[in-house]
Amino acid sequence: VHRLVTYIFVYEDLISLTCGVIIIWYFAGSFEKNVGTVKHCFLTIAFAVLSALLYLLLETVVSRVSEVEDAKGFMPVAFAMLGVSTTRSRMKRTLFFGVRVPVVLIPWFMLCIAWFIPRSSLLSNLCGLLAGEAYGLGYCFCLDFPESVGSKLDRVFPFSLLKRIPGLKYIPGSLAERRAFESS
Repeated sequence: VHRLVTYIFVYEDLISLTCGVIIIWYFAGSFEKNVGTVKHCFLTIAFAVLSALLYLLLETVVSRVSEVEDAKGFMPVAFAMLGVSTTRSRMKRTLFFGVRVPVVLIPWFMLCIAWFIPRSSLLSNLCGLLAGEAYGLGYCFCLDFPESVGSKLDRVFPFSLLKRIPGLKYIPGSLAERRAFESS
């Protein structure tokens, strides 16, 4: 059961580790700014588990047709966060390599690009994207908790400890606190 979460910490080589670090820095950082550190930590675990369960379900079917790479690294969770961000975005179109495309297509283009990253599992990335899209469209509403709960969790261990670490950027749980934090 522990492998439903720990696979996001497994990297086989320096290239996949570097790609994982870049993806975590870019996608997870911007997602954390939108939801706060508490909810980001909770959703990281939830997306890892959802992606792994969906992967296990689809892997038996897909492995009959072609070879399937094992799920490793943070990319499925990053694709879930990207799926949520684009699904809930107010923007309709954006620039992608100089071409204006609908925002909802960006994760699918990124999935095609990620296919060429060594040791990257297309199926696990697809499962992460599907989990994020489902959450973004409101099908996983049971994973949402009110901002008041996030604010209360901000004050308990380990999050109260994270606030005190110098150099670490902690994003508050409530929208009002995040806006005050951004303006300061």
